Amino acid sequence: MVLKESDSELAAGDAAPAFELEGADGETYTLESFADAGALLVVFTCNHCPYAKAKFDLLNELADEYDDVAVVGINPNDAEEYPDDSLEAMREYVDDGTIQYDAYLRDASQEVGRAYGAVCTPDPFLFENTEDGFQLVYQGRLDDALSPDDEPTRFHVREAIEAVLAGESVDLEWQPSQGCSIKWTDD
Repeated sequence: MVLKESDSELAAGDAAPAFELEGADGETYTLESFADAGALLVVFTCNHCPYAKAKFDLLNELADEYDDVAVVGINPNDAEEYPDDSLEAMREYVDDGTIQYDAYLRDASQEVGRAYGAVCTPDPFLFENTEDGFQLVYQGRLDDALSPDDEPTRFHVREAIEAVLAGESVDLEWQPSQGCSIKWTDD
């Protein structure tokens, strides 16, 4: 397991890179699929990483708690080398209720992960839905628990979501997310 910190090249105000990905539910999703949401939380994640697994409950809670926020997990990992991250395994996690996000998508080509500059799982990006589309307002840690065994005491992503929904600017330092490196097919 290679531990990585996120170093996305997206900056505040940048538009969300477009995607068209298959979901674990068999549907195809694009940014437009979430156009009714006031905010979009895109989290690059997977099934097997202990850091990602430690955040499943938080992401499920966010998806349930905020009607005006779409929580979207995107799994870009190499499923041939890591079969636990295959679309079939993703479907099992959704079917058994382990993952209850608004959508759990498979980035088999890894093009979306690269477009966002994702490097680790989990790697979250929060976008506000503006007149110009989804614009990045926060990229960083979900919370202050840096180890899968730690209990969080501060939820950065919740603070960012609350600011967006209140029509305020997100006034948080963008501290890099930490987790397992994304399993790229050409590494």
